[in-house]
Amino acid sequence: PPPDDSLGAVQVLRVTGGARLDGEVTVVGAKNSVLKLMAASLLAPGSSTLGNLPAISDVGIMHQLLERLGCEVSESLHGRTDEVTVTVPEVPQAEAPYELVRRIRGSICVLGPLLARTGRAKVALPGGDAIGSRPLDMHFAGLERMGAEIHVEHGYIVAEASELRGAQIWLD
Repeated sequence: PPPDDSLGAVQVLRVTGGARLDGEVTVVGAKNSVLKLMAASLLAPGSSTLGNLPAISDVGIMHQLLERLGCEVSESLHGRTDEVTVTVPEVPQAEAPYELVRRIRGSICVLGPLLARTGRAKVALPGGDAIGSRPLDMHFAGLERMGAEIHVEHGYIVAEASELRGAQIWLD
């Protein structure tokens, strides 16, 4: 059958041996990578452009979060490939608000870049989670090894560091 051009469509093709394969496959960008890359744009002032974004609501929420942190975010569509440009100010806002952070767990990824840029970051707990044995602990432990002090107050993670320094960090 002919290819389906709708976004997100899954297509199954059978290949039987004896013939040379030829053609193209478009691979959609990964959700777990794009949110981290969008957050990483906070590490330096100026513009960063990312392409091949997946068409998911989490990308739109991270877009809104970056705007609330003082960035300009523009999206464009090139064929079937979404592209986003994030322009970061000299000094971004250091507080990520609950109403956006609670919607996607990946929003925790703004904590490190904000701390590195501003010396203090205040990020709501993603999804309102209580601290326990969670993947968030890995973020806290890594930042603490680099010299940050981290505590939770009134549903926000507060991280402070006059200077972050390189450290050896072991991941579970």
